[in-house]
Amino acid sequence: MSPFHYLVRPLIWLSNLVFTITLFCGVDIAPVLAAFPDRPIKVIVPFSPGGGTDLVARTIGITMVEELHQPVIIENKPGGSTVIGTDALAKSAPDGYTLVVATFAHAVNPSLKMKLPYAQDKDFVPIILVGISPNVLVVSANSPYKTFEQFLLAAKTKAGGLSYASQGSGTSAHLAGELFNSMAGTNLVHVPYKGAGPALTDVMGGQVDVMFATASAVGSLIEAGKLRALAVTTSIRSSTPLLVNLPTIAESGIIGYSAASWYGYFAPAGTPKDIINTLNTVIKKAAQSSAFKSRVESEGLVVKTGTPEDFGKFVKTEEIRWRAVIKNAKISSD
Repeated sequence: MSPFHYLVRPLIWLSNLVFTITLFCGVDIAPVLAAFPDRPIKVIVPFSPGGGTDLVARTIGITMVEELHQPVIIENKPGGSTVIGTDALAKSAPDGYTLVVATFAHAVNPSLKMKLPYAQDKDFVPIILVGISPNVLVVSANSPYKTFEQFLLAAKTKAGGLSYASQGSGTSAHLAGELFNSMAGTNLVHVPYKGAGPALTDVMGGQVDVMFATASAVGSLIEAGKLRALAVTTSIRSSTPLLVNLPTIAESGIIGYSAASWYGYFAPAGTPKDIINTLNTVIKKAAQSSAFKSRVESEGLVVKTGTPEDFGKFVKTEEIRWRAVIKNAKISSD
């Protein structure tokens, strides 16, 4: 026999042994032998294409492809205030090949909806927080309110009160307004719309006084001079050039006020820890890249990453504090 034969024969014997174990014991060892990832990864965006969440997913996806050497497929599943897309994740295999980009809605839906098709505390495992974005208190370019202080005085003294628009009940713009009412002692009247577009149209036209709008929705309108920005809702000032000179609501007299939009990734519960750690490392690298930061700068997004545990604690804190606001204001999106 040739030396090659003596080298190959043990490999053939081992292959036969593996096949025998698999055949007679019903053991599928392929997942054990395969290195993650060995096929495309799907990232669910629970919104229509073109918004801030879609931008985050597609930009991060470019680096994921480079690092993981597998295609990353972005699947838009809008509807139900992100419930449809989130439920699709909950029903996916816990193998790291299906993820979701979650937002503020993920933390508030359990308090807004009578019944969810998934268990919030049991069906998901956190991967990473990507970043936090302020909402921006805006008024029409023709509004008499030139500063936050002028707006606050009118909100407290004007007969009949002021009105504020939102893109729908239970959205970040709505809850930011309700938090403001509770902390400032005002009685702003909520005017919900079916989307940010028509809401902002009426703010620009003066039919509604103000809006606590997402930075991504109002950036270009502020630049064009169609809206006037008075303050940001985050606890610290925005570093985005367009918003950098705006005060925070907290520093302008409503001490402790903080409301923000955010983006983060979840996987189905049961996804192996080593896979979660791999995804955390790759997404963190993508979020901290200059390419990502330059793409999301106009969205007002401040990159803020960490461990899966950090993200889990962050979301739980968000759930608790917004539950109180929702309960006190008797808000429901059902």
